[in-house]
Amino acid sequence: MRRRLVYHGRVQGVGFRYTTRSIARRHPVFGWVKNLPAGTVELLVEAEAAEVAGFLDELAEKFEGHISSTDELPPGDEPLSDFSIRY
Repeated sequence: MRRRLVYHGRVQGVGFRYTTRSIARRHPVFGWVKNLPAGTVELLVEAEAAEVAGFLDELAEKFEGHISSTDELPPGDEPLSDFSIRY
């Protein structure tokens, strides 16, 4: 399963990318996270459906109160081999 999400709210300047990468290290997921110019954060994650769900649940719990909404985008098909922060 692959999901590409854009998080809105107070998600820049709060350690969102670094915390996301840290959470990813505890789950067998691949993908990336990056800040967008509009003050949002984009995330691409791929793994078995249960692993993606667990990863996203942990992320949402950690940033409860910071995330005001989430948009889903087409996930694309770029190859992934790890989880990284993109700049």
